[in-house]
Amino acid sequence: MTDAPKIKGLYHYSFPCRDGEETRRFYEDIMGLPLVACMMSDVVPSTGEKKPYSHFFFEMGDGSYIAFFDLGENQMPQPSPNTPDWVMHFAVEVESVDAVLAMKKRLNDAGIKTTDIVDHHFINSIYFFDPNGLRLEVTARVDEPGFLEQQAREAHDELKRWTEKKKKMLEGVA
Repeated sequence: MTDAPKIKGLYHYSFPCRDGEETRRFYEDIMGLPLVACMMSDVVPSTGEKKPYSHFFFEMGDGSYIAFFDLGENQMPQPSPNTPDWVMHFAVEVESVDAVLAMKKRLNDAGIKTTDIVDHHFINSIYFFDPNGLRLEVTARVDEPGFLEQQAREAHDELKRWTEKKKKMLEGVA
């Protein structure tokens, strides 16, 4: 197998939405992400399927985007039936824990319920849902120097330990 090309970074993550304008108000007016592109089509370019939609993008500070599809049906996206709602989420990073707290206040002032700060020991985060049921995390790094390098060194061994534990759980041993 040839070497994989290096992935440069996230271009965009796309999610369905119930209503484009409701989603724009949340991401642009409350979260502060500018709407930078919106396109409409009646045909899906990658499949040829005839399906009217609008696809629009909000820019993050690093030049990546969170994007949405409004399929024109005003239907709330359905969560995965076999996945707890805390698993699937989209995390965005801010500069400091003070910025996390400022976003928490801004969201709460707009009537959006958030968790209190969750201290993961390497990041501090808040969690909440957008109008489409997408769970979001706003986080700031608080890790000590060398933490990420240590995690990288241990990642394969830790995954191996998890795989062994999971096997025992599935066998009813653990």
